[in-house]
Amino acid sequence: MTLLLDGHAHDARSSTAAPNRPVELRSDTFTLPTQRMLTAAVRAPLGDDVYGEDPTVAELEALAADLLGKEAGCLMPSGTMANLTALLTHCQRGRKAVVGRESDIYVYEAGGAAVCGGISYEPLDNRPDGTIDPEALAEALDVDGDDPQFALAGVICLETPHNRRGGIPLTVDYLGQVSEMARARQVALHLDGARLFNAALALGVSPARLAAHGDTVQICLSKGLSAPIGSVLVGDRASVASARRARKMLGGGMRQAGMVAACGIVALTDMVDRLSEDHAHAARLARGLAALPGLRLRPGTPATNMVFFSVDERIGDTRQLIRALAHRGVNVEELGPGQIRAVTHAGVTTADVDRAVAVFAELLAKPPAAG
Repeated sequence: MTLLLDGHAHDARSSTAAPNRPVELRSDTFTLPTQRMLTAAVRAPLGDDVYGEDPTVAELEALAADLLGKEAGCLMPSGTMANLTALLTHCQRGRKAVVGRESDIYVYEAGGAAVCGGISYEPLDNRPDGTIDPEALAEALDVDGDDPQFALAGVICLETPHNRRGGIPLTVDYLGQVSEMARARQVALHLDGARLFNAALALGVSPARLAAHGDTVQICLSKGLSAPIGSVLVGDRASVASARRARKMLGGGMRQAGMVAACGIVALTDMVDRLSEDHAHAARLARGLAALPGLRLRPGTPATNMVFFSVDERIGDTRQLIRALAHRGVNVEELGPGQIRAVTHAGVTTADVDRAVAVFAELLAKPPAAG
């Protein structure tokens, strides 16, 4: 295999073999549970959660609700299910969910609300910072309810930080503006906060301050917080009870789920404060990549733990570069046409970041001049 870089063909197998452990930058879903999580899972008091009798699940749900300032929580197997149950809770069949065109709910979650709930999506453009133009939101919400050709909105979905828009957190002011707009029209607001703790850290506010604007909020335990599985949906008691019923319908009712919940408790108590390390590593990675020829980084320092960049078309093909990097033990992934994402997390060290930059430099450097 050859890779065309700076107009020269390089043999992707010619460099020194990569160490056994790759630098895993594709996603923070590649985090592994800590030893404390594994120990807690083995020792967790257990019961049947479908009967509401698993004490460790109850402890996790109460902890998550308290951290986010909500009345109740429900453990879900995945963020996709947490988002879907929220939409099923807020939106009647035949109504619409107003979503961002670049949101994970719209792009990556298999159209679940339409398939399972008879809910249509109205996708609106996300601006570069992940927000949706309030005027566009108002237009989507203010339809003639007496005209049968229009679907009425049942829920607005916002994502913070916004994955496909550079991991940028939505500001408190913006969330408040949309929340006020939704409540004035008696439309629910659901926050996909899969990385909500990253957003709160970047903004310098408490997670509860961000969550206050959503009727329901989803947080993911298995991304930067390193739990092996699980998300929690929080909200008022009635909404969470409805979501719990939807969870059962979707096959998400788990039995002795305390083994999962125990890892989630450790995630929320041990792993939130250390997210600052991931943000620092992302900034270090961005600085290193910005100094290399042939890469175009998104303007500004990464807001959270994600670095986005593209390859100058004169250098070579995006997928070709990704394959060459993987061969050298650095894993990144394309997220959107021509856009590469690198995500730092608990499994990435400072040395890993520096190694990744060095591999990029090797691939992008011009060969020595003949002499």
